[in-house]
Amino acid sequence: MSSDTNYDKIHIRELLLRCIIGIREWERKAPQNVIIDITLYTDFTKAAETDDISDTVDYVTIKKHVIERVESSSFMLVERLAQVIASTCLEDKKVARVDVTLSKPGALRFAKTVAVEITRFRE
Repeated sequence: MSSDTNYDKIHIRELLLRCIIGIREWERKAPQNVIIDITLYTDFTKAAETDDISDTVDYVTIKKHVIERVESSSFMLVERLAQVIASTCLEDKKVARVDVTLSKPGALRFAKTVAVEITRFRE
């Protein structure tokens, strides 16, 4: 896809997973909830014509890979985990760009959540 392509999007919203994440000692002892929002950018033109899953991004497979990576991870920083999720999504050659928002509920007292958001492109 060229840089001037109009991208279509697939949204995976509020994927709730558990993993070891954080820098504090208590955060390293038990898995915590993380909420992941992913937007996959691709081109639906061919799939819309053929009605064939092989012509589009298989978001079920991507979700399974993300779950495997997240639930087996033990990172200190949410920024690192967000990068791993983005890289996992870009393993699918049909994904040209990915936006990942990673929320960590309860990370701050008096705040519902803390989130980081990253955007990565296929190189």
